[in-house]
Amino acid sequence: MEFELDEEQRMLRRTVRETVAKVRGRSEEQQWETYLRLGWLEAPPLELALILEELGHAADPTPFLATATWFAPLAGRLPEGSGTAVFDGTGRYVLDADRADEVALLTPGGVTVVPGADIAAERVAVLDPRLHIAHVGAGDLAVGVPDLALMGLAATCVGACRRILDLVLDHVKQREQFGRPLGSFQAVKHKAADMYVAVERARALTHFSALTIAEEDPRRGDAAHMAKAAAGECQRVVFRHGLQLFGAMGFTWENELQYHLKRAQACDLLLGTASVHRKSLLAS
Repeated sequence: MEFELDEEQRMLRRTVRETVAKVRGRSEEQQWETYLRLGWLEAPPLELALILEELGHAADPTPFLATATWFAPLAGRLPEGSGTAVFDGTGRYVLDADRADEVALLTPGGVTVVPGADIAAERVAVLDPRLHIAHVGAGDLAVGVPDLALMGLAATCVGACRRILDLVLDHVKQREQFGRPLGSFQAVKHKAADMYVAVERARALTHFSALTIAEEDPRRGDAAHMAKAAAGECQRVVFRHGLQLFGAMGFTWENELQYHLKRAQACDLLLGTASVHRKSLLAS
């Protein structure tokens, strides 16, 4: 199994990064239309992981994550607009359920796709105000979380953690104490190194998960659990060190850091934290 990105994949990553930076200041609807026009929803698993990492890096507000990784694995197709799926058996904390054009319901009798307007979805407040999370009252539901959904959340979390690391590095290079940049102190270097290692580890496992899904490898279930667990552990390291290295500035509403801290933590909480997926690996 090849772990090195080829030239086309590296070019895709650069293109996505440039496109997201260009449309970031536009409305959610305009950003969503851009992603649809470029055909990103149709990307195969590894390329999709690259796209989701860049969108996570930008704290993307569109329903791309739910449509690409929550809906498609269950419904067997992409929705005409935005879409999401209900597959945790409870109908609680469903990503984008309050604004999806279509919802795929996993029931004991199979998958049913219904218009979003027909679903009683009530948006709930979560720590990341840019995320649309809702409780869904849909009757009899079954449990069956797709590997692609776990991989998608892991990739998004990696992107958010990478952005936190980028912001921290810029901060410690510019901020001075005792006449020296903060980044010159050994303790600061150690924390930044821990953050970098955590991000790269989570990214590698996310790519491995995407590759197993693409090749229909029998290890895909375990790989998805590993990716989600690693991403959750990554966000805890990055959250703790990132907030500490930024100091009081990291708590302010004016600072961009807060958006990415919230996005990373939300990705860990959705569909089970790192400890949940560690237990699933032990039971498999």
